[in-house]
Amino acid sequence: MIVFDLRCGGGHVFEAWFGSSDAYESQRKAGQVQCPVCNGGDVTKAVMAPAIPSKSNSKPSPPSPDALKAAMKMLAARQAKALESSEWVGTAFADRARAMHLGEEKQATIHGQASLAEAKTLVDEGVPVAPLPLPVVPPEKTN
Repeated sequence: MIVFDLRCGGGHVFEAWFGSSDAYESQRKAGQVQCPVCNGGDVTKAVMAPAIPSKSNSKPSPPSPDALKAAMKMLAARQAKALESSEWVGTAFADRARAMHLGEEKQATIHGQASLAEAKTLVDEGVPVAPLPLPVVPPEKTN
């Protein structure tokens, strides 16, 4: 079996499987290949990128420890900068975010703690939230 990317005269691109390249040509000439979107019969092969597997014995080299440290330091600095104008609300995060979303509380930039279940519920409710890439130490636990 062989798969081809095909394009119809209307510009729709789709995949189709054939027993061989000759089978595709004979079906196309017989008018048996049609676009599944518009049913157009003017179908030609679209440009395809070959699937070239990587060598099984080659693996990408991992980043150096120094590169990882530098990336983490940069990420921590950017997160700290972003949180400068954000209010820490602790475990009240889910309630406060929901209240702002519903218009019950004035909009503000906040950050805090939420359980995985609370975060999933917020997302399901359409509340715009995002996890922070690095853990945040609550202000009451810093020196």
